[in-house]
Amino acid sequence: MSANVPELLDAWRMVAARRCFDGQVELAEMTRLQGLVADSEGKCTFALEFGHDDILRVSYVDLTIDTELPLICQRSLQRFLLPVSVKQRLGLIRNEDEESSLPEEYEAMLVPEDGNLRPLDLVEDELVLAVPVVPLSPEGEAVDRDWAPTEEEQSKANPFAALAALKKQ
Repeated sequence: MSANVPELLDAWRMVAARRCFDGQVELAEMTRLQGLVADSEGKCTFALEFGHDDILRVSYVDLTIDTELPLICQRSLQRFLLPVSVKQRLGLIRNEDEESSLPEEYEAMLVPEDGNLRPLDLVEDELVLAVPVVPLSPEGEAVDRDWAPTEEEQSKANPFAALAALKKQ
């Protein structure tokens, strides 16, 4: 992770100071993302901007992420890079009861009692959510191939052959 982004930070102090952080992180450092992508090659650029909306009385963090996720196209079975650009405003709340008071454009972020957040966890959460259930490359062509049965499959006895004999009677 970039040197100017702390590994752990106090969310409420960052809101009061209206701090901004930006950095880069290798995809290989995001362990929860590893099972969802084809490989761990690449970097992710991100920015965090803490603030407080005095009119709505909401503390928030604006999260911006830009990267390309390496995925396997489920149509062509080829590796491709999915461009991901995320802009998310997370409303910081102390307990679940406060979630209902957030405006619609805010996504609720429950801050632990000690107020500490890991910026890398916020970035990784958004990237995990950005991975499609069925990755499809826009340029990918479907694998159009007839798969011939193997000799072993052909030599196996058909369990329904006895029914065919009954049908003839």
